[in-house]
Amino acid sequence: MSGDLTGTFYLYTHDNPCHMSKWIKYPLVFLATLVVLFGVFFCYVYFSVDNRVTLENPVASFSNTKNIQRLDSVTLPPDSVTRYITALLQKANVHGLAVSIVNHQELVYQQYFGLRDKRKNEPFTPGTIWYGASLSKTILADVALQLAAEGLIHLDTPLYRYLVKPLYTYRTNSVQQFFGANYIDYNSLEGDGRYKKITARMCLAHTSGFPNWRWLEPDQKLKIKFEPGTKYSYSGEGLFLLQVVMEEITGKDFEELAIEKIFVPLEMNRSSFVWQRAYEGNYAVGHGSNGSFLGIPKRNVPNGAGSLSTTLEEYTRYFQTVLMQQQPRYKVLTSQQIRIKARQQFGPDAQVETNENDSIRLAYGLGYGLYETPNGKAFFKEGHLEGWQHYAVGIPAKGNALILMSNSDNAESIFKELIEYTTGNTATPWYWEGYIPFDLEP
Repeated sequence: MSGDLTGTFYLYTHDNPCHMSKWIKYPLVFLATLVVLFGVFFCYVYFSVDNRVTLENPVASFSNTKNIQRLDSVTLPPDSVTRYITALLQKANVHGLAVSIVNHQELVYQQYFGLRDKRKNEPFTPGTIWYGASLSKTILADVALQLAAEGLIHLDTPLYRYLVKPLYTYRTNSVQQFFGANYIDYNSLEGDGRYKKITARMCLAHTSGFPNWRWLEPDQKLKIKFEPGTKYSYSGEGLFLLQVVMEEITGKDFEELAIEKIFVPLEMNRSSFVWQRAYEGNYAVGHGSNGSFLGIPKRNVPNGAGSLSTTLEEYTRYFQTVLMQQQPRYKVLTSQQIRIKARQQFGPDAQVETNENDSIRLAYGLGYGLYETPNGKAFFKEGHLEGWQHYAVGIPAKGNALILMSNSDNAESIFKELIEYTTGNTATPWYWEGYIPFDLEP
């Protein structure tokens, strides 16, 4: 960096000789100016990090004293579950995992395995901060339904009608983003009037027609890929558009909405959609398939489709609330919106139609996937980013649920076996999910 500054100074004085003597005469002024500018920048960066969350109150370890009752009536002692999972992680080279098991609406098992940071050989502690990845979307869906219940948004009203100007004119520049605005750019939709058909229901059910994320497209541009509302295709872009509209309707950013509607009512005091200063030193890091360090995403602007930071304890509490189905909106969230015929959720097979999952009636609700089991309807949600692999599934009729959170790129290779062993549920659409068992991989 010093070489770059020297070069800049040389060019400035060489091309502007009338100013050269000024800088030579007042070198301390020049250096002081740099120090002040650096200080202003440092202060901005420091104070732009949210400081709402405190981790002063320790989280108690869960006491695993109760047996686990599977759906097939098999009883598993907690010690045997711990030994089984420990051995399974070693076989599949999974670097870290956290597990919650709920029986008849009650948390009966909660345990951490492996390391939160392999590089430092640091174990997990209760209340460790995790990157939630797409588990974020379940919170966004819940907030959306609460706004719908308040009459602020209608699930079937085209979203553009809530905006004060055409959607394609919404765009943030680099300066706005530097000072805390989300990246927004819908300019590429100007010539495609189909955006006027997209509703909140379509965004929540992943039928908006948008790709997952524009930067995963060959040209990295946002476009509508099929007629909105006609088929399922997983889309973070759809959920983010809904966030933009909800923020405009309420005048609040999504972090504020999540605090008001979810975090405060459920006492999720460690959860946030923006990085908190208190998280430093208290979080798990992601690991590649070989155990390499991948860190953790740190977002200073909320993205309801993927920036949640949370704990196993708090997300389990949230998922239990949905599982109990006591509020009308939770029944709506887990109600079928569209059947899924794709062979897999992602990849080339996402374009291949099949009847392989007809027997379980694979479908999507509003924020959750759905399928039928011999014990009733199951609802589920995944979270996935390089180094982070999560899965949560619940069966309301039985009050049973399983929550898996991992900071290892190998974790999905054990999800099928973990689900079947701990719950007795063999109906999981594991191939559609891409959960290929490690002992079946080539």
